Amino acid sequence: MNRMATEAASGIILRTQPLTETSLIVQWLTADFGRLTTVAKGARRAKSPFLGKLDLFYEAAFSFSRSRKSELHSLREVSVRQMHLELRADLLKLQQAAYGAAFILQVTESETPLPGYFELFQEFLKKLCRQKPSAQTIFSLELKLLRELGLQPDWPETNLTAGSGKIAAHLLEKGFEAAENLRLTGAQNDEIQRFLHGYLIFHLGRLPKGRAAALEIVEN
Repeated sequence: MNRMATEAASGIILRTQPLTETSLIVQWLTADFGRLTTVAKGARRAKSPFLGKLDLFYEAAFSFSRSRKSELHSLREVSVRQMHLELRADLLKLQQAAYGAAFILQVTESETPLPGYFELFQEFLKKLCRQKPSAQTIFSLELKLLRELGLQPDWPETNLTAGSGKIAAHLLEKGFEAAENLRLTGAQNDEIQRFLHGYLIFHLGRLPKGRAAALEIVEN
């Protein structure tokens, strides 16, 4: 039987985990293939060609060969485009990036094209690298991902006050930079946080892992 052809993709690493003493499972978010799981054989060896190329939130071009038996495909080559190193210099930034990844892993199916999710997460990571982490950035991401799921809130039907409802709608419709420029009062922040907490549990069944850590904002 002929060996299957190699395919190419561009993606962001959402999760890595050991498979064997020498191999690594790498979960990618791509636009064309959606969530894609690959095995990097020998990646944990000191002289592996994958060394330094497979870490959380790295964005890369890569090639893979599809498995005929499972959704675990063989990773062939990786060319890193963006490491997002700023995330590793700030624990809260890293926690917020991890929460975004956990959200996507929870609500998406494997190998279903997800151009909207890919572009959102790509821009979210760029924003985290550029600016100080904030609660409203997380709220904005949650609302945008909910819209991708077809679960956008019907604002008149929510219990948000007029001011908080207006801010939440702005966080949904505008980009991450605009969200960063908003100044929420403590009461508005708490109200939107509680609303989304309940809304996520109701529609998703449970909160994505890491939400509390992502919202541990220390005010200076």
